[in-house]
Amino acid sequence: MSAIALYARPTQGFDDRVAHARALLHAAAVEHAGRIVQATSLGAEDMVVTDLIARHRIGIRVATLDTGHLHAKTLALIPRIEERYGLKVDIYSPSTETVLQFVGQHGERAMFESIELRKACCAVRKVEPLARMLAGASAWVTGLRREQSGQRSSVPFNQEDDHGRIKFNPLADWSWAEVWHYIATHELPYNPLHDEFMPSIGCTPCTRAIAVGEDFRAGRWWWEGDAQKECGLHVSPPAATATAGEAL
Repeated sequence: MSAIALYARPTQGFDDRVAHARALLHAAAVEHAGRIVQATSLGAEDMVVTDLIARHRIGIRVATLDTGHLHAKTLALIPRIEERYGLKVDIYSPSTETVLQFVGQHGERAMFESIELRKACCAVRKVEPLARMLAGASAWVTGLRREQSGQRSSVPFNQEDDHGRIKFNPLADWSWAEVWHYIATHELPYNPLHDEFMPSIGCTPCTRAIAVGEDFRAGRWWWEGDAQKECGLHVSPPAATATAGEAL
């Protein structure tokens, strides 16, 4: 069954939430003209945000991370976005030398050895490239939602990150059903891995399908405790991981 058939449902107040997200993006683009970027993970939420930006010609640059471990179905979304919307998706990748050094020292399966090594891998492959993506920016846009996890249950519509930039979360109050209702309504491209019961998609070694009744992010780093399930992009990493890349 497709994710659209499984999840998409109209909800009361949906049009108001769409209008609010659009207005927030417009205001952010005006306030941070030329210095704002959408950091898209290419997940369902970020496809909605990209569509809002492109559909309403909002002046926000779109960029993504290619960690070197992403599934081919995830990467295939990049040319589909560019073709559909006629916009360029900027791609930021980790330093090849740094990745080779990390793998040479800790192995390809370091993420399974300890939480510290998993977060260090995330720092190399995600946090440092994100720092380059946001260099010179005063604001960025994400697809974070309060419903995604307990750690994100109080996500605001905007907040200051550790570097003084403003992070905008226009879908903070959206439900999963609303994300998919928007995707269905506007026939958006989306990652087919969502059809395989992967609501939250990251690097291939660190993502699996979830079972009925499991939490939204249960398929991410499933061998770790729930309190650890962030990669450093949206929380301050511990000092142990800061040595592997600039922490945000």
